[in-house]
Amino acid sequence: MSWHPQYRSSKFRHVYGKAASKDKCYDCVPVTRNVHDNHFCAVNPSFIAVVTECAGGGAFLVIPIKQTGKLDPHYPKVCGHKGNVLDIKWNPFNDFVIASCSEDATVKIWDIPNQLLKRNITTPKKELLGHARRVSLIEWHPTADNILFSSGYDYKIMIWNLDVKDAVLSKPVKILDAHKDVVLSMSFNTDGSLLATACRDRKIRVLDPRAGTVLQEGSYKSHRVNKVLFLGNMKKLFSTGTSRWNNRQIALWDQNDLSVPLLEEDLDGSSGLLFPIYDSDTHMLYVVGKGDGNIRYYEISPEKPYLNYLMEYRSHSPQKGIGMMPKRGLDVAACEIFRFYKLIPTKSLIEPISMIVPRRSESYQEDIYPLTAAAQPALTAREWLSGINKGPLLVSLRPGSGAVNSLPQFLEPEPLTKATDLSQQQGGGGRTPLEDKQKPREIKDGRKWLKVEEKLPKNEQMCLSNGFDIFECPPPKTENELLQMYYRQQEEIRRLRELVNQRDVQIKQLELELRNLCTDTGSY
Repeated sequence: MSWHPQYRSSKFRHVYGKAASKDKCYDCVPVTRNVHDNHFCAVNPSFIAVVTECAGGGAFLVIPIKQTGKLDPHYPKVCGHKGNVLDIKWNPFNDFVIASCSEDATVKIWDIPNQLLKRNITTPKKELLGHARRVSLIEWHPTADNILFSSGYDYKIMIWNLDVKDAVLSKPVKILDAHKDVVLSMSFNTDGSLLATACRDRKIRVLDPRAGTVLQEGSYKSHRVNKVLFLGNMKKLFSTGTSRWNNRQIALWDQNDLSVPLLEEDLDGSSGLLFPIYDSDTHMLYVVGKGDGNIRYYEISPEKPYLNYLMEYRSHSPQKGIGMMPKRGLDVAACEIFRFYKLIPTKSLIEPISMIVPRRSESYQEDIYPLTAAAQPALTAREWLSGINKGPLLVSLRPGSGAVNSLPQFLEPEPLTKATDLSQQQGGGGRTPLEDKQKPREIKDGRKWLKVEEKLPKNEQMCLSNGFDIFECPPPKTENELLQMYYRQQEEIRRLRELVNQRDVQIKQLELELRNLCTDTGSY
């Protein structure tokens, strides 16, 4: 069987799940009783959002991530929907913007303030009115800014461009009308050029979202699909569903041939749905069971047997939904490679579960933290709609490397260029004057620097700040964004000062060694 490899080495072989202590859980949270098959929870490094019970319409809670313990029963809600909220998703490039969809056939975009909520939020930033029936799923595009996909019980998937001034949008930029039944799941590939869907008609489809065409379509008699997932850049799809005998089942598919699965495996006879979650950095796949307390995890390999079983986290408390922390919010000092937020409605509790690689060393483990997707978009909405594809911008999770927070960073190219020069020249001991670089860059200065960039040699042409191109950062649109950029710029300046100081120390050490060497040779 695929989960019993005899001889196989892996750095994630001994990963284990660790539940948070009671004081680090979120208690007295009235989790929704809705039976819809969604996560009902969305997490980012600043907030945790959870769909809650509410009389007369739908609502969800937004709790600061550090505000653990008992929740005030009168804690303010986000409650602008007229029907039950079915799905919520944070903007991957802005920790203070969240989208929600509801049974009232609308999608709403909300601005969340940077401080504690003092009253209910009832007015959305934007309202999307296009679906004729309830909207069950929403997904943000993984690399393009302000592109949102929504799917409803009218069998349509709609693509929205939110990069407009209008507060109410009634016309999506594209409608995908390829499904004959309700769409149960949506998943993007790494650069967002392809969309995989699982439909209630038991078919898996791979679509080109901009053209609206179905590139691949397939179904298998012995596998009734519920959820489907792109496995990064491996050209494979993973699906969960049920077999003919109603056993919970997983299947692996070739992205270019959906006629027969590469692998099909029955798990157990439970009736709850299976949520698949893939970590493309570590190539680990997590399968979370709804209605039970188990989280199975596997490692994906490009060759057979493809799916390598690692272990299973078990708990007596059944989960109704699950939230996932983005990589930039993990505790790298504890070798945490993933974190779930488990909704336990029987206890009105949200319990964080950390997946940890056991290591003795307390230093940063670079081998388990490869470069990961940044919190900055690689494309604007207009660029993506015009047909441009681009993979996500990558950053390091090493502490002090910066650029792990959301919102576009607004930096002067000059100190960064000098920092790269310092790393290439070991003899330059002068310090970089950074105090006068704190004002936002003007357009003229940007153009001037672009001209300078063209004259640079090829190896120095691209000016990167922690994995992303500073010339592609859009300007701030709100005072909150400008403030965030200012703080991040201050952090970058502090980091560069430390870099310069380290170079000075290295130069002094080298000078001392040279002096000692000269003294030793002179004595002979």
